[in-house]
Amino acid sequence: MTVALAGRAPATFEIKSANLPLVALLLKSTDLSLLEAEFDERFAETPNFFEDDPLVIDLSPLAANAGDVDFGRLAALLKARRMAPIAFKGGTERHAVAARAAGLVAAPDAEMQKNAVQAAEKEAAPPSPKSAARAQTRQPPAATPATAAEANREAARQAPPPTPGALVIHKQVRSGQQIYAKGRDLVVLTTVNAGAEVIADGHVHIYGSLRGKAIAGARGNTEARIFALSLEAELIAIAGTYRTSETPLPPDVFGQPTQIRLVGEKLLMEPLKN
Repeated sequence: MTVALAGRAPATFEIKSANLPLVALLLKSTDLSLLEAEFDERFAETPNFFEDDPLVIDLSPLAANAGDVDFGRLAALLKARRMAPIAFKGGTERHAVAARAAGLVAAPDAEMQKNAVQAAEKEAAPPSPKSAARAQTRQPPAATPATAAEANREAARQAPPPTPGALVIHKQVRSGQQIYAKGRDLVVLTTVNAGAEVIADGHVHIYGSLRGKAIAGARGNTEARIFALSLEAELIAIAGTYRTSETPLPPDVFGQPTQIRLVGEKLLMEPLKN
């Protein structure tokens, strides 16, 4: 005999799936002294770049015969720079054992996620004529207004938060100032003076002269671009690839409306034409 028992939901908590923005550190060397030195050189002028961001340590770039990683020291190094290492991915089995011993969890493998997506897409594919005919004989009852409203509310609760709009700056960015648009584009309606720095995780738009530093794709977005009505920059960078004023700008873009994008590992500067 089948027995149905009344369900009871806990009153003090709920458990739901969550999508969190994570920073990934692609570790290319086990030399942590070198890593620390390069970190300090890269972020010396932006000590508050990270804000306790959760981080995944990606060991995939390491060679198969790479040495051991001191995950305890690595975690301390990252925490001192306001990053919160919580997981790892890739690497050898020896790396995995050491990472787990340091309190890190294994992040889902990208291939597993790909297979899961493919399985979901297959499940969502249109049914065959035979299966559709069978389904017609056992259609579930239509949702009542109450259940439909509840479904809509649940979907709204689980929907990801809206992407923030661009950060718009109306005044000149003066020497010594630094502006960072975290997780979005940055739009400056006037000039970025020499000695100033503008940073965005997305695109950087400057509707004036760019005489200081502009960094787009600050967290690794290789599709980010820099746009300026007059390019005279001290430094331009996209996703970690940069160029300083030590290398003169090409004559066809210096002082001209220009867009800058990343192609491979090179910054491509193109005049903007009407």
